[in-house]
Amino acid sequence: MYIFFHTHFDTFDKKLRDKLFIYRGAVPTTEQVIIIDIDEKSLNEIGQFPWSRDIVAQMIYNLAVSGVGAVGFDIMFPEADRTSPRKIINDLGIADLVPDDKEIDYDEVFASVISQTPTILGYTFDFNGNKQYMDLEAPDVPAIFTQTGKLEREYLLQPTGVIKNLPVIQDNSYSSGFFNATPDVDGVIRSVPLAMSYDMSVYPSLALELIRALNQVDKVLVNYDELGVRSISLGEYKIPTDIYGRIAVNFRGPSYTFKYISATDVINDRVDPKEIEGKIAIVGTSAAGLLDLRNIPYDSIYPGVEVHANVIDNILKEDFLYIPAEASAYGILMILVMSILVVMSIGYSGAVMLPFVISTLGFSFIYFSYHMLFEEGMILIIFYPLFALFLGAILAIIVNYFLETRQKNLIKGKFASKVSPQVMEDIMQRALKGDNTFIAKEHEITVTFSDVRNFTNISEAAGNAHVLIQFLNEYMDEMTHIIMDYEGTVDKFIGDAIMSYWNAPVVVKNHVEKAVDATLDQIHAVEPLNREVKQDERFKAICDMSAKNGLEPIEIGIGINVGIATIGEMGSSGRSDYTAIGDPINLGARLESLCKYYNSMCNISNYVKERIPNDKYIFRFLDLVTVKGQSIPVEVWQIVDYSELPTKWKDKPLYKVTKERLLEEIDYYHSAIELYKNAKFEEALVIFQDLEHCLDKSNKNIYKMYIERCEHYIEEPPVDFNGVFVHKTKG
Repeated sequence: MYIFFHTHFDTFDKKLRDKLFIYRGAVPTTEQVIIIDIDEKSLNEIGQFPWSRDIVAQMIYNLAVSGVGAVGFDIMFPEADRTSPRKIINDLGIADLVPDDKEIDYDEVFASVISQTPTILGYTFDFNGNKQYMDLEAPDVPAIFTQTGKLEREYLLQPTGVIKNLPVIQDNSYSSGFFNATPDVDGVIRSVPLAMSYDMSVYPSLALELIRALNQVDKVLVNYDELGVRSISLGEYKIPTDIYGRIAVNFRGPSYTFKYISATDVINDRVDPKEIEGKIAIVGTSAAGLLDLRNIPYDSIYPGVEVHANVIDNILKEDFLYIPAEASAYGILMILVMSILVVMSIGYSGAVMLPFVISTLGFSFIYFSYHMLFEEGMILIIFYPLFALFLGAILAIIVNYFLETRQKNLIKGKFASKVSPQVMEDIMQRALKGDNTFIAKEHEITVTFSDVRNFTNISEAAGNAHVLIQFLNEYMDEMTHIIMDYEGTVDKFIGDAIMSYWNAPVVVKNHVEKAVDATLDQIHAVEPLNREVKQDERFKAICDMSAKNGLEPIEIGIGINVGIATIGEMGSSGRSDYTAIGDPINLGARLESLCKYYNSMCNISNYVKERIPNDKYIFRFLDLVTVKGQSIPVEVWQIVDYSELPTKWKDKPLYKVTKERLLEEIDYYHSAIELYKNAKFEEALVIFQDLEHCLDKSNKNIYKMYIERCEHYIEEPPVDFNGVFVHKTKG
């Protein structure tokens, strides 16, 4: 796009560069250029312009006496002075009656003065093909202008005619320079031709000729390469130009940045000579009525004379602006860089940061362009890289929108049935910030496995799959709501089992406690759920079977463990799911399967117990075991009851004994466990047998288990007993 259409958008690029000038503001000049201004004050004192040539001659004389370095005219004198006595005499037809006195011809007076002073007249070239200006000779320049280098064709601007000063004035001047300005298509002057080719010769601009005259250089080189004009060499100055010999003007600021001296003050000798001595003085006008106003980047109403002052000041200070030969390649490179950065920002910044990243890139590039323009003098392409950035940003937003929509749909598909709406919203917000939830990583989680007891008999009693599914749905719907209420994630349903975990995919504060709270809430929810099931005719057969076996329709066991697991998206390329794997997961499943073995509703590992405040729950040690598939012993604990029950459970303790009686019994039991661990089986046996007659009948099986173990070890004493029981089956 840049290669084929960059000329069409050139104005946009220049407008952006204009803004950089405005942002920079005014900068100091060399103070070597002054403007003799035919201003409103001068018009009020002397009268309307053009003035009598003897007045202008007086102005030039006073400047010369003050030691001016050179004087340039940004105005022309193409016609005879209408106020000259000689003109009036000729118009009256009485020339023969009046002596031929030079002093009565103001044009000759003016010509005489400029012939003796360093005065450079201004003139203009015609580009409109006016016949009256064609075939006229341009004013002579007392210097040699040579074109050097690869001059395959003429690149300098080629006018069709010339508009000169009155011959008597033109012929007596030291030299002349054209003051044509070449505004861009939008009417703004940004560059000025330093030389033009006319009638097979090269002619300098007013600004260039003033510099040449001041430095008394007699040879000027116009340097070419294969692309066109590259520079103009004038003595010690090498001035970079565009291919047409135009200098890009480094404007010093808005109107009146240069020193202005009113023409009437010069004429009436009211100026300190120190303000003029050695300076280049340009005579021009800022008066609105004389219509020499131009449009530049700083100002749309700008005195034309000050344009020449800027060019001269640029050359004197040598802080040129130029277009490097590799500008086009640079433009293409920057477009590619911007495009790549935008693409990268999509992947790394996320939707929330994307506008900030794009803005940062844009302002960084503008700052870079500003630095290169005013510190290095390089005019680089601004619009297209910014356009590429803007277009890339639009595309990035569109692409990001579709990617986010796809990501949201993917997340919803994975987690809608696993987490609560609040957790889902948290996942969405993290995804917007660039967090990839699905990437597998190691992370600490608390995992729970729950299972319905006696499910084989329930399946048989249901009679058909439809009733069984309805029964399971009633149970799992209630359990799922509880898990989600405690910020848990329902990983999967495995037949009648539920796997869930906390602290993934979002961080959950106090996840171990919340998992335990959710577990106890599930256990307490079983009782009202059983009442509902018993009243539902669909499940009559299941309830009858359970009652016959002395059981409730729904009895559950839950195992809880905590540890570092691998969690993320897993599966095949065609089918995958967000899940967790690892030893902590396996141990959680084994703890659940041991609920039946220990006749417990909730088994936890010692890793879970260590993370729970001691005063929050009542714990009962069950066993020190190695489960199938693992070799490291783990303590199995049972949560017996809360020490501070939530209000809704005040009247529903897990065990039908008083809290004080329960604590006494557990302490007594733990004393027997310590004896057992130390291989004091006879002493431990006495306590276990005593506990068998306690009020809490729910743990009678545990006491009986330890009675049998003690009796076995008394009869067959073990070697190197460490208290570890090895489970060779899952439960």
